Amino acid sequence: MQKIYSIIVVTIALLFSIKGNAQELPESDILLPHTNDTAFIENDVIPLQIDSSKVNEISLDIQPIETEDTEEKRKKKKEKQNKNFKFSILGGPGYSPDYGFSIGLATLMTFSTDKGDTSLQRSVIPLNFTMSFGKPLGFTILSKPYIYFKGDKIRLQGLYEYKHTGENYYGVGYSLNHNIKRKKDITGYNADLLQINPVLLFRIKNGASYIGPVADLYFEKIKKPGSYVISDPYYIKQGGTAEGLTDINVGLGLSYSYDTRDIAANAYKGILFEARALFYSKYFGGEYNFGAITIDYRQYYKVSKTHRRVLAWNVLAKTKFGDIPFSQQAAVGGPFNLRGYYIGQYRDRTAVTAEIEWRHMWDIATDTKIKRLLHRLGYTAWAACGFMGENIVKYNAVLPNLGAGLRVEVQKRMNFRIDAGYSFADRHVLFYFNMTEAF
Repeated sequence: MQKIYSIIVVTIALLFSIKGNAQELPESDILLPHTNDTAFIENDVIPLQIDSSKVNEISLDIQPIETEDTEEKRKKKKEKQNKNFKFSILGGPGYSPDYGFSIGLATLMTFSTDKGDTSLQRSVIPLNFTMSFGKPLGFTILSKPYIYFKGDKIRLQGLYEYKHTGENYYGVGYSLNHNIKRKKDITGYNADLLQINPVLLFRIKNGASYIGPVADLYFEKIKKPGSYVISDPYYIKQGGTAEGLTDINVGLGLSYSYDTRDIAANAYKGILFEARALFYSKYFGGEYNFGAITIDYRQYYKVSKTHRRVLAWNVLAKTKFGDIPFSQQAAVGGPFNLRGYYIGQYRDRTAVTAEIEWRHMWDIATDTKIKRLLHRLGYTAWAACGFMGENIVKYNAVLPNLGAGLRVEVQKRMNFRIDAGYSFADRHVLFYFNMTEAF
């Protein structure tokens, strides 16, 4: 546990020291140790001995130069602020409860596809790269972008991920998931996973509703499965052996979205209601025939008009039907849903989670360097609960959850987060490092 706290302290320190590509950003949009150039110069100036009788003369000579220099700085600062493309980069040691200690690199790119349209949300492309030091040595590349086109009439979003890591499989159903011991040679296996899940949405008339196609390509190759994995009936049914298993499934479907959020990546107000149906078929090039329905409701309420204090809540329901491969059963856990539970430890045909979160950014005056840094900090606290079972009515598991986190604003309304979630079912705390909010 002390190692985890050390990692958190080091990571926070790095947030205020890494400059990667800072020349492309306005000073207000990236964490730098010297965001005030004047203060930086003053710290390095060499005191001069001058004749007091010449003070007025010297002041008159110097004042025009200072004014010209100040105007030039203001001009450059304004040019930086008006730049369309903004890029933030953070890096350093990290920790993931599923993959252990790691070195991570998190980047955040924001831009407008139409700079002349001030009402258009800025597009957001977060990209997380993690090198984990478990067995095997692994890496993960993950992105969940939001891109807005043509007066917000077209949206492109989705999930894009590639992993070469060690994973764990605990079985299907709560009694198996809860009681099996997590260990490399029991529940573990090596995995190569590729998921490409684009969603293209078109606005309906001029309202807040969108509809469009969604696709999902899911490829997984399992190697060196543990003893429990090899003996699992779902694994055997899919053709898994002691040597491993290769599985590919392709789904096509439709997504509907009603979205009134002010900023999708970190909303202060508004509602998101999303309903999605996907059908996976051998006709599409996959190996199984099954379906998936997802309903996602999120709401955000800004408690104070003058402060950055938000109450957010989310209800997420996922249900699967048909011949479902074990790797694509409805699951909970991870950095975006029911934080505090291992990814996929609890899985079944249906999963429902409900979560409420308080988000608080400190509103501190920005007249000094320290205050400007503190102004970028905040915290969150949440309570959540998950339900697992064969269907939405018949559930066999209740998974309560509490947690809290630190927020660091790396660009305006774009946060880096460090979360700690507690699992009441398993009685442990898991830590998460990520860009953008969980929901």
